Amino acid sequence: MACNEGNNLRRCRSQGGGCANRRASRGRPGNLAALTLEAALDIESLIRPIPDFPIPGILFRDITPLLKDKDGFAAAVDLFVRRYQDEKIDVVVGVEARGYMFAAPLAYALGAGFVPVRKPGKLPGTKFIESYALEYGTNSLEIHDDAVGHGQRVLVVDDLLATGGTAAATGRLLSKLGAVLVGYAFLIELSALGGRATLGEHDVTAFLRY
Repeated sequence: MACNEGNNLRRCRSQGGGCANRRASRGRPGNLAALTLEAALDIESLIRPIPDFPIPGILFRDITPLLKDKDGFAAAVDLFVRRYQDEKIDVVVGVEARGYMFAAPLAYALGAGFVPVRKPGKLPGTKFIESYALEYGTNSLEIHDDAVGHGQRVLVVDDLLATGGTAAATGRLLSKLGAVLVGYAFLIELSALGGRATLGEHDVTAFLRY
């Protein structure tokens, strides 16, 4: 499937695979250059929906079946690599904790550094902190004050875009460090929660949307 991040996987499926083998053509960052419909469906088939977790009313998208499948995991990481291989990323920032699972291998593949954004109390050095709201509570994120150099090109990676609270808080942390935020990248987006709108004018890529 050559659908870019603005398209819904289900739209391609409803078109009978009509967007398979078609290249994304908007000519700006945010396009996905080479993903077959079959590969996308294979990845989606390894994501397990779990109702009422962590609290009633939440449908949790469990990626552990994907992570344990060597081919599925490789295919998922390759989505990120294809999208950002020409973006001259200096640092990939992963959001605790599932974001690390994609951010670290992506950083390695791009020849970039990896920086973890962590929950409170986990970083030993001098740090910045930002609070955020999420779909079932509140929390904070921290980053070392020397984690990213001024003017470095940075990509924020997480597994899931829901309300956008964690991603937006990470963006604010990076702004304090003077980073150039290239964009945000997610494996999954829960479109109904409107998280994309909280990220301003920055480029947002999500490979599977529900």
